[in-house]
Amino acid sequence: MNLRDLVYGLYARRVEGRLDHDQVPKHIGVILDGNRRWAKASGGTPEQGHKAGADKIRELLGWCAETDVEVVTLWMLSTDNLNRPEAQLVPLLGIIEDAVKALASDGRWRVHHVGTMDLLPARTQTVLKEAEEATRGNAGILVNVAVGYGGRQEIADAVRSLLLDHAERGTSFDELAETVSIDLISEHLYTRGQPDPDLVIRTSGEQRLSGFMLWQSAHSEYYFCEVHWPAFRKVDFLRALRDYAARHRRYGS
Repeated sequence: MNLRDLVYGLYARRVEGRLDHDQVPKHIGVILDGNRRWAKASGGTPEQGHKAGADKIRELLGWCAETDVEVVTLWMLSTDNLNRPEAQLVPLLGIIEDAVKALASDGRWRVHHVGTMDLLPARTQTVLKEAEEATRGNAGILVNVAVGYGGRQEIADAVRSLLLDHAERGTSFDELAETVSIDLISEHLYTRGQPDPDLVIRTSGEQRLSGFMLWQSAHSEYYFCEVHWPAFRKVDFLRALRDYAARHRRYGS
């Protein structure tokens, strides 16, 4: 261990020691950004960047378990990403599939897919469905893997699901118009039944949501981190929690 690693370890323990676990967010959303830029800066290929980013996920979940986080949503592939050239998309999907399989085989997490399944290749759909089924009874952190996810698409899918549901019940248009509410739409989101994210973290220095959990993040706190996702360290995670704990959440009041 070199001096830099020693100093970093001491600093991380200091930050962690001062962390109030009563103020830790229960649901954290993470925009895993900067894989390709990290690879370019280190002289690697985009595939190597995505692989390094996938390997970082289990570290993050370990840190979340240590700090009593209950739900983590990982944005791994957006609907916009599906428009990438096949030469880029196919390897990326393979890396995502391997990452989801690794989460399922770990035995500690419950895996849940959020996104539009129909937009994904059959093999990817199978991996996601099997991971969710295999981990259904696990008691650990609920891990939402956002693959083929877009915030606007989710809202559109929720409204479509709501309309089809009430059409099957025979609800008239006038009756439905009278009963539509925020809670009713929320019941048809990909994350129905889950708490909304308390904290959304985005790496790589970009300060925008890009459509991530548009509905659920109405009252979320945001933390933008300069470091690229594969280089995200425990101390960066702890700083995000410390920053969150220092804020006074007013929910519009």
